[in-house]
Amino acid sequence: MTLQEARQNRWMRYFTTFVRVALAFGFFTAGMVKIMGERFASGLSVNHPMGHYLEALSHTGNYYLFIGIAQVLAAVLLLIPRTALLGAILYFPVILNICILSLAVRFEGSLITSPLMVLANLYLLLWDCDKLKPLFQRANRPQTLSNQFPWKFFAAGLAIVALVVLILTHVYDIMPRNSLSDCETQCKNSKDPAACKVFCEGIHSKGEPLDKALDDYHRAIQNK
Repeated sequence: MTLQEARQNRWMRYFTTFVRVALAFGFFTAGMVKIMGERFASGLSVNHPMGHYLEALSHTGNYYLFIGIAQVLAAVLLLIPRTALLGAILYFPVILNICILSLAVRFEGSLITSPLMVLANLYLLLWDCDKLKPLFQRANRPQTLSNQFPWKFFAAGLAIVALVVLILTHVYDIMPRNSLSDCETQCKNSKDPAACKVFCEGIHSKGEPLDKALDDYHRAIQNK
């Protein structure tokens, strides 16, 4: 059966819809757990190799939220026929990462399901491969190339880089830095040097999660 014949087969279309719904359900539930701020697989011991990873991941703040939003977004896109391919594209790197992680730490919870989900995702990409073909076709190069230097483009690029660096170096009121001594160098210019040192010690000496250390720091400043 060719791909064109499969796409014209009613049962193959039913199967494709089933695959989309099944994959969407898996990511929607997992993503909502992260959006709600709960640790995924909360019943798994922290001493388990996967438990180590999930515990650390749950303390990454907005990154953890971002993963949850990406999973829910991929699930929703899969359920809409016009955006199903986009959903499959977004879905693939996430599920591939989960699959490799599950195999690497020998996690039985997704040892079988994650490889099957990767295969199902590949099936959906193959189902719409005709829409992906233009991405791999060789583009026609212009017959003549201009030698005019794009001053405006590079000036705008440098301005954007400078703006990004400026924003990212001033957006946070306190940073954990890479060591205790490095962290404490910012305390002399802090609103509350004592609270700053407590923050640094909490991160580097006590191993507190970033969100807890930040909450304690901001609470100390407000109560000052």
